Amino acid sequence: MLLIALLMAAAPMQSQATMNRSAGTSYAQADATMTAQWNRTYAYMKRRDAQDGSRGGGFGYAAALLESQRAWLKFRDTQCVIEGGQYAGGSAQGRTIAGCRTGLTQARTKQLKTMIWYQ
Repeated sequence: MLLIALLMAAAPMQSQATMNRSAGTSYAQADATMTAQWNRTYAYMKRRDAQDGSRGGGFGYAAALLESQRAWLKFRDTQCVIEGGQYAGGSAQGRTIAGCRTGLTQARTKQLKTMIWYQ
């Protein structure tokens, strides 16, 4: 009986709604961080294009990055629907989708950082 009381005190129970809200908040934070990094990386690519006159107006870094980001967003959202599908119609579906989006968004943020080659 003491062990059960200790376990309950150490790990308070969370409702599914609380877990879903927490997952949604984590995703919102990851998305805001990625958006800020996107803006920095996109501006960097625009500057590279402007500086590179050797190819008649630049390589097209900014346009390629924009196309890449659009494709990545479609991938992320579709992938996370698939992952959430294991709980289709259940209360964990939204949390699973948000968790998937958070993880993939954090990975994309790191990737976008690596695209700024000279800092």
